[in-house]
Formats: sequence, C-alpha cells, structure tokens
Amino acid sequence: MATNDFVRNAWYMAAWAEEVPEGGFLPRKLLGQPWLLWQRSDGEWVMNADRCPHRFVPLSRGKREGDVLRCGYHGLGFDSTGACVLNPFGGDVPPGAKVATLPVVERHGALWFWPGEADLADPAQIPDFAFVTGPDHVRGVLVMDAGYELIADNLMDLSHAEFLHVETFGVNGALLNYGVQTVEQDETGAIWNKWDMDGSEPPAWAAPMLQPGERIDQWIHIRWHAPATMALFVGLARQNTDRSEFVVPPMSNPHILTPETATSTHYFYTRQPGEESIEMVRRVFLEEDEPMVRAAQDAMDGQDFWDLRPVILASDAAAIRARRRLMQMRRAEAVEA
Repeated sequence: MATNDFVRNAWYMAAWAEEVPEGGFLPRKLLGQPWLLWQRSDGEWVMNADRCPHRFVPLSRGKREGDVLRCGYHGLGFDSTGACVLNPFGGDVPPGAKVATLPVVERHGALWFWPGEADLADPAQIPDFAFVTGPDHVRGVLVMDAGYELIADNLMDLSHAEFLHVETFGVNGALLNYGVQTVEQDETGAIWNKWDMDGSEPPAWAAPMLQPGERIDQWIHIRWHAPATMALFVGLARQNTDRSEFVVPPMSNPHILTPETATSTHYFYTRQPGEESIEMVRRVFLEEDEPMVRAAQDAMDGQDFWDLRPVILASDAAAIRARRRLMQMRRAEAVEA
C-alpha cells in the first residue's frame, strides 16, 4: 500500500494524551509523515508537521518557547496555526513560511486526528471508548512491523486464538466445538464480530474457580470502526445464569491501529496493572501475533490482497466486510478528488 492509499476522511488515534510531555511535544510518524503533538498553554491540542519549510529539518530538533515551536537550525518560530511568527534575521516573513496542521481533539484520554478535509472533521464520529478509564486500564502503545489492515484482519478473525494463542489464552476448543458466530452492523456503522460459546468447557485457567465438570457460557465480541479502531469484549459466566454470574470480571480493551507507514503500525491498547500483565502483552502481541502477521506480509511480497485471490472462510466474514468498507471509502475519496 502506498502512502496515498490511506483513507483520509476518518479519525485516527495519534497518541495517548499522557504520552505528550507537559510543556513539550511528542514527535510521531503517522500515515507516512512526521508530525508533532503538543498542548497550548490554554489547553488546546495542536498537531503540526514536523518539518521546517526553510531547510526541511525536523522541528522536533528544536525547542518549544511558550506556544511557539522554534527551529533548531536557523531559529524560525511557528505558532499553533503553522504560521511563521518569528524570523530572527528580521525583514518580512516569506509567504511560504508555514507548516501544515491537522484537526486534533482529545477523547477518553486519547488524541484523535483527522488527515482529510478539515470541514468534515466531526468529533461526534469518534468511536466510544469511555470504558477505557480507571486503574484497571493501564495504557500502552507499541509499533508492529506489519501493515494495519493485516493486523486488523488478525483481530477481526477471533478464531485464530484457537491456534495462535493456545498457551496464553487457552481457549480449549470452545470456539471450534461450541462457537456460534454472528456478524452485524450497528447504528454507528460499526462492524461487530461476535462469537458466543454457551455451555462450553472452561479454559484450564478457569477450571479451579468452578465445580468439577461445571460448564460456562463464554463470549468474545469485537467492534470495528474505520479505518482500524477496534474494541474487544470478553466474558465468562456460569452456565444458565443469563450471563450474570461471572467467573471472572468481564474484560474490555481497545485495540486501535494507526499506520506509521504502509508496512508498520502504531498499536494502542490497555492492560491490567502488574508485571504479569506486561509479560502477557509481550507474549501475545510480540511473540505470537506479530511474527505471524509479518510472515503473511512478507509472503505477499508487496502484492495487493485481492489480486492474490485469498481463500475466504466463514470466520473471515467480519474482516472482509471491514476491508470492503475501506475500499468503498477510498473510492469515494478518489471520486471527490
């Protein structure tokens, strides 16, 4: 995928707000371009291109002076609108002395940016992640060496847990033997992939919490908003309790993907507190998911997903719907252009 193939008229996550140092800035490559995230003294968030228009050096190699970004090469200063407001050599500021800016807002502790037509940027369209609050949600981010659509395919096809996450999740055949899949779209336009496993055998780690031979109702539901903003909901309850008597508290986590480049992705997530949770994230994301997704990317060798004529399984239904939605959005933007 080329840089210009990214969907533009959509909200992407740029960072957790807490990643941006107070009084400073956060440089980050997003959709193949370098950007700077910072917060003005009045609390407004700003997203400027991280490149001085004079000699093209990153503004992140300079410093911040109040609400002005000062280039570290020749001292030009730029405000939050991207305009050059300081020329230390005097004289008029050249009309081309400005840097690009993008709309950026904070929602649920995350910073969201809109890389398309600014007039279309409606914050009401940002997906609901209000559940990402409290001490049980420690926020994190990592960069995966794979394109965001392949990672989204992996997440939207929950059946891979039966084979790729045997040791970490221990699904214990529930998806294969008891799973009923439902794919649907809600009123927000989100695509849902739902696996429900009523009357299933519990995973090995949950068995000690139950009576010998006791069955449970399990569910794994994932929600997708374009371009690749997902939320995962997992639950285990005692059988025939209308999912009210939980074996463990239900889990809800964001899985939000933003392209760094065409072949690398910022992966935003939350985890539970503690060292054990850190180790689980490392194993699941970096030892199990990433190598497999990267192997798929390497095998594709730059060829288009559809040109390779992939075999489509029933379990792929949600991932395929998501890919088709992105195709429709790209075509619509191409027509507008």
